[in-house]
Amino acid sequence: MKPQQPQVSVIVIGYNDAAHVTDAVRSALAQGPAVHEVLAVDDCSTDGSGALLEGLAADEPRLRVIRRTANSGGCGTPRNDGIDAATAPYVMFLDSDDVLPPGAVDALLSAADGQHTEVAAGLCVRRELPSGRETPWERALYARPALVAHPARRARLVHDTLCVNKLYRTDFLREHGIRFPEGRFRYEDFVFGARVLAAGPRIALVPDTVYVWHVRRDADRLSISLDRTDIGNWRARTEANRAAHEILLGAGEKGLARAVHAKFLDHELRMYTRELELRTPEYRRAWWDLTRAYLAAFDAADLTVNPTAPGRLVARVVLASPAPRDLPRLTELAARPARLLPPYARAGDGTPVWSDELPRITLDHFLVRPAHLLPAAVDAELRPRARGTRLRLRLHELYGRLAEAGPASMDVEFVHRDDGRVGLRSQVLLRPDRYGGLWSAEAPVDLSAFGAGTWDLRLRLRFRDGSARDVTAHAVAGRGLLRRRAVPDARHGVLLVQPYRTHSGALALRTAPGWRGMTEVVRRRLRRLLH
Repeated sequence: MKPQQPQVSVIVIGYNDAAHVTDAVRSALAQGPAVHEVLAVDDCSTDGSGALLEGLAADEPRLRVIRRTANSGGCGTPRNDGIDAATAPYVMFLDSDDVLPPGAVDALLSAADGQHTEVAAGLCVRRELPSGRETPWERALYARPALVAHPARRARLVHDTLCVNKLYRTDFLREHGIRFPEGRFRYEDFVFGARVLAAGPRIALVPDTVYVWHVRRDADRLSISLDRTDIGNWRARTEANRAAHEILLGAGEKGLARAVHAKFLDHELRMYTRELELRTPEYRRAWWDLTRAYLAAFDAADLTVNPTAPGRLVARVVLASPAPRDLPRLTELAARPARLLPPYARAGDGTPVWSDELPRITLDHFLVRPAHLLPAAVDAELRPRARGTRLRLRLHELYGRLAEAGPASMDVEFVHRDDGRVGLRSQVLLRPDRYGGLWSAEAPVDLSAFGAGTWDLRLRLRFRDGSARDVTAHAVAGRGLLRRRAVPDARHGVLLVQPYRTHSGALALRTAPGWRGMTEVVRRRLRRLLH
C-alpha cells in the first residue's frame, strides 16, 4: 500500500480562531492525496469560524465540517468527535492556530505503513511569532529513524507529551478505547499519550519535521501551556501528570510510570520554579502547598536515583520546608543551566548541606561530581558608560571543587534573541580573589555594534585541564545596575540601553539605537503606564 493513497483523516479543532483556522485547514489539504479527509471540528465558535469553514468546504470535497452545538470547554471533546467521525485507516490531529509543514503526512504514513506500526511520530518545532525563531521539541528523540518495538524500550517517549506530531491507526485507538478526557481538562495530551503508551504499540520515529507549533505570546488569549500566571494552571499540570502516572502504573508499565515522575522533576518543576519570584505571595504559597502534596506521593527513589539533577534538589527543599523559602537560590538552581548561589554551608562533620537551616539536605554528591558538570554560579554586572561599557563577571567557589579544577578563562557572547546574531564575542581570563572563594574578569563591550533588540549573555567556563561547561550569569541588582540609560554613541547618536534580569535570573540586555528608537521605547512605556 503506497503512502500517496488516501489513508489519513486529519482532525482540525478550533474555537473562536477565525484568524488562523483557514491556514491550518489549507496546510492539511496541501499534504496531497495521502489525506483522505480533513475533519474540521468547530467547538461552537461565536466569531464566524463555523461559517468560514463551511464556505471552504463548499469548494473542497475532502473537507468535512463538524459544528458542535455546545462549547466543550477544552480540546479533548472535539478531538474525540473527530476520532468518532474518521473514516480513514489513520488519524492525526492539528490545532487551528498551527500548521502541518509540506510532506508531514507522507513522512509519517511511509514510516507507519512501511514498518506496520500503530503509531508514527516525528519532530515538532515551536515557532515564535512574529520573529519566526524555531525551537525543536524533543530533538534527541527524533535524531534518526527508529523502530520502537514497545514503549518500555524507549522511556524518553513520555517526555513527548504532544499528540499532534503523531499518526495513529484508527482501529488501534478504537479497539483499546483510547480517547481524550472530556470537557474542560487542561493538558489532555498527557492523559491521551499515557493511554497510547499503556496499550503497548509499535512506534516508528522519523527525523522529519511534521508539525509547526505557533507560539503567539502577544495574543489576546494565551494558550494553556503559556498562561502560567494562574495557580489553576499548575494544579491542572500536576493532576494531568498524576493521571498519566496512574494509567501507566495500572497497565504494569512501572518503568514508564517512573519516567513520568522523572519528567515532572526535570522539566515541569524546574520550569515553574524559575518563575516563582515573579508571582504574588498568595500564588507562591498555594504553589508550594500543591507541590508538596504532589511530591509526597513520589517514591524515595524518584528523588535519590539522580541526586545531582537540579529538579531533585528543588523537590527535596520543597518537601523539607512547610512554607516557601530560599526562592532566589531555587530560581537559580532551576535555571538552564543550573546555578547554585552561595552561601555554601557545611554540617558539623564538614558535609556540604543546602543551608544551616536545612542541614538534613546533604550535597555530598557535589564532592564527586565532575567539575564541568557542577552548578557553577557566576554574577554579572553591565555598566553602560559614555566612555566605555564594561561587563564584570565573578565566579563563586563551590565546596572547594572549582579551585581544584582551576578555572582559567571565560568565553563571552551577547546573542540576539530573535535571529541569533552575535553582538559581542570575546575571551577573558579569570583572576582569583586574594581572599579566595572568587574569580573575576572584565570585558569591554562595544554597544554600538549591537543594533536594536534583546541580547542574551552566554558564557562558557574553561578549566585548566581543557574541559569546559556552559554557564549563565546571575544579574546583579542594586546601585542602579538595571536602570535604563541613554548612552552617547558615535554610530547612532544615542543608544538606549537597559540591562535586566530574565525569568530565570540571568543577565540580558535591551537596546534601542538612535533618537527614533529611543522615542519608540518611551512611547511604548507611556502606553503601558496609561493602560
